[in-house]
Amino acid sequence: MYRVHDGTTQVLLVHPGGPLWATKDLGAWSIPKGEHDSGEDALDAARREFQEETGLAPSGPFHPLTPVRQRGGKEVAAWCFPGDCDASALRSRTFSMEWPPRSGRRVEFPEVDRAAWFPLDRAREKILSGQVALLEELERLLGHDPPG
Repeated sequence: MYRVHDGTTQVLLVHPGGPLWATKDLGAWSIPKGEHDSGEDALDAARREFQEETGLAPSGPFHPLTPVRQRGGKEVAAWCFPGDCDASALRSRTFSMEWPPRSGRRVEFPEVDRAAWFPLDRAREKILSGQVALLEELERLLGHDPPG
């Protein structure tokens, strides 16, 4: 999701929840995304995952972006679309994991612990390195040239 706020293009990024990500910031944020179910249309999966991670039902028009491959090998198919929301009000679903490790205790954590709007230059610092190309493509689509 992107918006133009005070003449500046901003993108909505989410920060992963759970104790493993709690102290990570630069290079840890992501577009809202998730797993693609077998036989599920990719855009339908993207819309479902966006809603699960933010609590918002996205509406288009949706423009496909070139898929990217993250460092761990996971391919991310993404779409951009204009929108706006109060990032501080977003809520995601939760997941359960053993915490602390080897304790035998299961704890619930949000999939996403926070969301925020970032100008594109700041978003490049915050987002996972494997997703930077998505921001650069969005800039080209909107008529901006990426720096450098």
